Amino acid sequence: MHASRLSRRAVLAGTAAAAALTTVAPLQGRAHAAEVTAATPSYRWRNAVIGGTGFITGVLFHPAVRGLAYARTDIGGAYRWDERAARWAPLTDHLGWDDWNLLGVESLAVDPAHPDRLYLALGTYAQAWAGNGAVLRSEDRGASWTRTDLNVKLGANEDGRGAGERLLVDPRDGATLWLGTRHDGLLKSTDRGATWAGVSAFPAKANSAGQGITFLVAAGRAVYAGWGDGDGTTGTANLYRTSDGTTWEAVPGQPSGTAAKVPLRAAYDRLTRELYVTYGDAPGPGGQSDGSVHKLRTATGKWTEVTPVKPGGTTAGGTAHALRSGGGSADTFAYGGVATDARRAGTVVVSTNNRWADGDTVFRSTDGGRTWASLKDVAVFDVSETPFLDWGEDQPKFGWWIQALALDPYDSKHLVYGTGATLYGTRDLTHWAPRIRGLEETSVIQLISPPVGEAHLISASRDIGVMYHERLTASPSRGMATNPVFGSATGIAQAAAKPSYVVRTGWGDHGNGAYSHDGGRTWAPFTAQPDIAKNAPGPIATSADGGTLLWSFVHWDGTKYAAHRSADNGATWSEVSSFPKGATPVADPADPTLFYAYDTDTGTLYASTDSGLAFTARAGGLPSGDSQFQLVAAPGRSGDLWLSVKWNGLYRSVDGGASFSKVASCRASYTLGFGKAAEGSDGGGYPAIYQVGSTETITAAYRSDDEAKTWVRINDDQHQWGWTGQSIAGDPRVYGRVYLATNGRGIQYGEQV
Repeated sequence: MHASRLSRRAVLAGTAAAAALTTVAPLQGRAHAAEVTAATPSYRWRNAVIGGTGFITGVLFHPAVRGLAYARTDIGGAYRWDERAARWAPLTDHLGWDDWNLLGVESLAVDPAHPDRLYLALGTYAQAWAGNGAVLRSEDRGASWTRTDLNVKLGANEDGRGAGERLLVDPRDGATLWLGTRHDGLLKSTDRGATWAGVSAFPAKANSAGQGITFLVAAGRAVYAGWGDGDGTTGTANLYRTSDGTTWEAVPGQPSGTAAKVPLRAAYDRLTRELYVTYGDAPGPGGQSDGSVHKLRTATGKWTEVTPVKPGGTTAGGTAHALRSGGGSADTFAYGGVATDARRAGTVVVSTNNRWADGDTVFRSTDGGRTWASLKDVAVFDVSETPFLDWGEDQPKFGWWIQALALDPYDSKHLVYGTGATLYGTRDLTHWAPRIRGLEETSVIQLISPPVGEAHLISASRDIGVMYHERLTASPSRGMATNPVFGSATGIAQAAAKPSYVVRTGWGDHGNGAYSHDGGRTWAPFTAQPDIAKNAPGPIATSADGGTLLWSFVHWDGTKYAAHRSADNGATWSEVSSFPKGATPVADPADPTLFYAYDTDTGTLYASTDSGLAFTARAGGLPSGDSQFQLVAAPGRSGDLWLSVKWNGLYRSVDGGASFSKVASCRASYTLGFGKAAEGSDGGGYPAIYQVGSTETITAAYRSDDEAKTWVRINDDQHQWGWTGQSIAGDPRVYGRVYLATNGRGIQYGEQV
């Protein structure tokens, strides 16, 4: 399941319900005015519960307030723990379409002396095509924010994102903040984050490695900085410190063997005045094979290695990895998270990271690292609240990509750690369960709301495949769709006239396509599949009666291949050479012989009238070359097609694609869907249309009850969730209910109130 973690993150390349309304206030000077009229409906927005599903990169307990904690994610924003409700509250849902790059949280910081102050360093990608980062500062624990835009880029979803906090309140002066960057050295603010300037006195200089400062941590009145861009030569410093806030120096006597490693995280034991540092031979979270743990007695400068288990041994032949490889396997890994116990001197926990042979674990020591015990060896897991964590197997895994590790300063047995999929917690160091309520980080690609049956929602997502949502307020009881399990889904389709029949496609080790005869509850793999399916599974369509399948193939690098057709439920497949390569097939919802496809390269609509055997060009001269298109067929009607074009708006055909007319009410359209019609609407029983797009200047979620003549905005400035252009679906059974896919904030669903 780990192989797809990075693929879901390429944003523009390819229990109880959450709280209804957040209390986050608009950013000063940046929030757009909502397009509201007297007829604008009021909507209540919540997450459809899955539970986590993404990489938790950091957890921070407040050192001075019992029960107060914060979490950061690589693409899904930041959260505050609500102890009374026992759930996480999202803090950055107000970030809108134009600020999608700020949904990745590079770091967070609290002020120990002022419990209500919270700081976030935001920026998902540091690439040239991404926007600059920003710092948000709050005086009320994230209920409202003031923003400062930076002139540098941050990389919350790049290599090294699981390293320590790069943002720190100076231990001597609460008005002074430090921010470590990947490419631009050290920044400093002396006015609580309002303005920032580079620190020329910081001695290390960035290189192409792109890690820069990996963490900042206070040790007494001193500040230590990890450095990840060393050149690997003997004696290269990768740990620096300042004692006066002005001058910086390399920490003397750094352990031999660590010069070529990246210091990933550090934790200070104030009771023993020792600083613990974890190291890896790569920034992680992937690609690591070696690491160590060292501690520094800050008063004397003495270093001691306290590595629990040295990487590089050979695992026993009975491990899962060994069974797959036919024997023992090298036990390579790095060390990631580290935390010290504020109440017990010498008690420290560290985590392994990227340990695929023997599996990652958390080690605990009560004697300053002289001896260690693996908590995995005695762990008892209960994942009943989020069943997908079984990953289609009999037992949940202890986890992977364990870099976020935190100890409650008020409870020595309250330990939490993040993984590539969830956040686990314990109160007794033995029994573990997800501590993830309210935190939803799924990157969703497609949504279906069936017209009949138990489930009102079926979802297809990156990393966790397909899920059947019997309830919206609890994680799907069946977890991920199995037989086969997909790491990431690439498509899902339901037969319009036979909704019990559903098909899905995706990346999997034991097949890339499956079908269901019970509406998506249970699945069986296609008997056969085209050879290209293993390396380039793409979207799929089924005819209205379920008799014909069309499967398109696109590699993750964008290479397009010929589509294939099956008329026997996937037992045999034949190439359809006339189908435009890489296009998404669309079935007519009323006529099982009709299929459509939009060729984005030429701006041409293709159609088939013989159940997908051959396609011919119809309307041409339509927009082409845009980065995002979506062709949608209106339910219950034949030949009623809507073409959603990112920069060019919305087009409609009522003659099966022979001609299109541009919809005047829409400036830009990203995704479109349909739901139950409003009673007595001007649309005369036409389905309600839901859209993420722009009618004027605001990119938002809209509904039209009159065939797109007019629109009403249905989200608000506090519920925007960054980039939301992948999929939207109205509920065909509940007027006003809509499901919205996000890239990192899971599935949002809104209901008119």
